[in-house]
Amino acid sequence: MTSVEIPYSIAAALPSLSVLDITNEVAHEVAGAGFGSGIAYISSGTDSLVRVNEREGGFFHDLEALLLRLVPEETDARERLLAMLLGPRTEQIPFVEGRLCLGRWQRIMLFSFDESCRSEWTVTLLG
Repeated sequence: MTSVEIPYSIAAALPSLSVLDITNEVAHEVAGAGFGSGIAYISSGTDSLVRVNEREGGFFHDLEALLLRLVPEETDARERLLAMLLGPRTEQIPFVEGRLCLGRWQRIMLFSFDESCRSEWTVTLLG
């Protein structure tokens, strides 16, 4: 049997919220960079944001419901308003000896507030 590690996977695909789990891809970037220890800055594209969170299905449904109550889907520039409410698009994660310092259940998630489920992100390493 052959196993293949998928770089990122869809954590949630809801009508007004798409979430990609990019933890494996970021971990590969950090491990392959040759830095010993430092901080990884993960930034998203213009229509999404990055957060560290547990990958739990109920959380995504609750978040979608909350966001729909705060900013209904028919609101003009909804993505911009949601991004403003949820804060910066970037997360900083320390790494030691080429391994990310995440909790046991923590994952790096890329949140998008439309149906596109974009995977635009960058990682900058400071070591």
